[in-house]
Amino acid sequence: MTLLPLHRSVLRLPRKARAVAPGLAACLAVTAAAYGLAFGETVLLGRAWLEALVLAIVIGTLLRSLWTPPSAWIPGIAFGAKYLLELAVVLLGAALSTAALQSAGPALLAGIAATVVLAILVSAAVGLLLGLSLRMALLIACGNSICGNSAIAAVAPVIGARGDEVAAAIAFTAVLGVAVVLALPLAGIALGMGEAGYGAFAGLTVYAVPQVIAAASPFGALAVQTGTLVKLTRVMMLGPVCLVLSLLAPHLGAGGSDGSPDGDARPYSLHGADGRGRRDVPLVPWFILGFLAMAGLRGLGLIPSELLPILGTAATGLTVVSMAALGLGVDIRAVTAAGGRVMAAAVLSLAALAALSLLLLILLGLA
Repeated sequence: MTLLPLHRSVLRLPRKARAVAPGLAACLAVTAAAYGLAFGETVLLGRAWLEALVLAIVIGTLLRSLWTPPSAWIPGIAFGAKYLLELAVVLLGAALSTAALQSAGPALLAGIAATVVLAILVSAAVGLLLGLSLRMALLIACGNSICGNSAIAAVAPVIGARGDEVAAAIAFTAVLGVAVVLALPLAGIALGMGEAGYGAFAGLTVYAVPQVIAAASPFGALAVQTGTLVKLTRVMMLGPVCLVLSLLAPHLGAGGSDGSPDGDARPYSLHGADGRGRRDVPLVPWFILGFLAMAGLRGLGLIPSELLPILGTAATGLTVVSMAALGLGVDIRAVTAAGGRVMAAAVLSLAALAALSLLLLILLGLA
């Protein structure tokens, strides 16, 4: 008797695979195009100024604005945006080296953690004062304060953010991320920063690790090493922040329905929902536990070193596919509808992060 439900589940697997295949194939096609453009940038410009992750959501969003996917494709797109992303977040835990973090010293580590928390609070407050929804304010705050697109994508299912909110937040932070990489070396020169101080400043303000390397490289190898270490410390805050938000979301109402109409603004749910539309949000999402577990295994040395690059590549690839899915799920008109308030919130949030980062470096004698 107990084997019958399992047998039925196994028989349903091929049917489920067929259901997600068309939409997932579209996501993979967009992913391939994004990687192709990023490679072209590297060949022509020497580096990919727009990473495949950013290009994937841009291509997907543009494609979605010109073409509406058939309804049969929606399950595969939703699968890519939710489950592949959650798996990528789990794999990202293996990128955290606790030994490297400990070598930075407790003062810097505590300062980075405090800066992230303060930046999230200030940024969220700014967003709310500008009239943004709590979900959008939190997405922008976490994206700017932790690790840009990856943080937005990881926080979104925790707080029940809609697809258009996630896409709008990523679109604006993607533009700002490129601007920061280009402008930060000039700011470091104007402030007369040394290698270590500027590297820490880059690690505190730039979104993605590759962008930190690009922004820090004009100041030398020490700047790159310091920036990468500081950036990884910021990334390590992703798990605790998501955990806290998952505990607070039911009380803040961030994970529930806001009464928005169904349609392009909400093409799919990032959480499962029953027939009455009630979201079933676990107290602690499984991928947060997986993220922390992978980080713990890495810290204990239980993940073979030769496996780490493979896990990192897999996490990056899955994230790019999920961003392609997210782009395919949101019409560009829903993104542009966010308007100037979202841009103002993103810019002011970034300015607050930069100010807090400079204050920390001054207190530590690194500025």
